[in-house]
Amino acid sequence: MTDVDVIILGAGAAGLMCAIEAGRRGRRVLVIDHADSPGKKILISGGGRCNFTNRNTTPESFLSANSHFAKSALARFTPQDFIAMVEKQGIAYHEKTRGQLFCDRSAHDILHLLLSECGAANVRIQTATRILSVTRNSGALSSRGVCFQVETSAGLVAADSLVVATGGLSIPKMGATAFGYELAKQFGHRIVETRPGLVPLLFNSQDHKAWDDLAGVSTEVVASLVLQNLSKIKPARISFREKMLFTHKGLSGPAILQISSYWRPDNMIELDLAPDHTSSITSLIRHNAKRDIAAVSQTLRRILPARMGDRWLALYATRSHHKSTLDALSNVELGKMEHDLHAWNITPAGTEGYDKAEVTVGGVDTDELDAKTMQSRKVANLYFIGEVVDVTGWLGGYNFQWAWASGVSAGRFA
Repeated sequence: MTDVDVIILGAGAAGLMCAIEAGRRGRRVLVIDHADSPGKKILISGGGRCNFTNRNTTPESFLSANSHFAKSALARFTPQDFIAMVEKQGIAYHEKTRGQLFCDRSAHDILHLLLSECGAANVRIQTATRILSVTRNSGALSSRGVCFQVETSAGLVAADSLVVATGGLSIPKMGATAFGYELAKQFGHRIVETRPGLVPLLFNSQDHKAWDDLAGVSTEVVASLVLQNLSKIKPARISFREKMLFTHKGLSGPAILQISSYWRPDNMIELDLAPDHTSSITSLIRHNAKRDIAAVSQTLRRILPARMGDRWLALYATRSHHKSTLDALSNVELGKMEHDLHAWNITPAGTEGYDKAEVTVGGVDTDELDAKTMQSRKVANLYFIGEVVDVTGWLGGYNFQWAWASGVSAGRFA
């Protein structure tokens, strides 16, 4: 049997960061992962350039049943702390929009940083290893007494601390499984209902028929949702202003991915398609202004991508029975079109699921974890970090920052 101080299950962002911090304390650390190499999701993130943090990170940038839980860890290890690590390694990076930081070259730079720091801290990383069982013993099987015994495909390992950093259910082709949730339940933990987050949404049959051939068209919108059945989360209405993208199946793009983490089945999403044009159509009501469909078409083409503007008008004209370009639109009709342009209500049929989701919403109930240490309140020396926990960040580097922060928090105590 191999005897170490800390076993970390999962060689992703959170697990490697935790290993670095624990190893720096002189702890004997073993990281175990079933994949054939560490950090696979790191390498595909940010289009291969790894959006490794966000300068604008605040606790309000995270979704959780307990909106206060992430505050402690995020304050303890900030974006600037990780930026300092990046700069120390000489990794070139740049800021895109809204505080999002990316590597200039490749996500391999971030993985190399983590692995080199693990090496400096004498951390052992064991890949291509399946976990067969995990048990907790009261006997002195490890160097410090209370012991977790992990049976793996490579043999038995014992340690006094166990850190679960196994991630969520998103992107199963990368090896994602429910193992972390099952292990949490084995030790008596509740799981907040999981669902795909940061995921494209599917059109219902009516909207699919109307819009699916616009795949590839993109425009800036404000996507809003009134939060339901989430009484612990405020504000009651959440909004994101970013790009929206039509797909063959529905809607995607940053604005949609953001709102998807809050969306529940049967919820309606409101889209402001012209956030910078508050009265463009109703301006046609002015005295002597043309208000026929041709004039409205020209106006819409100044507001929306041409194909989208033409489709919007065609659908509206069909509903309003204005099929002739010579028909004049009444003031009431122009007003309604203006209103609808700023409040297009759609009810998605669903999401594209975990295959396309960037994160998993929900996870190990934070009410049962210590916010300072990430340690279980039920089982001593058991820790949960990263995506397996019920903390989900917005799109744009926030989830990496949670991985770094929660990993550091556990690594200082495990």
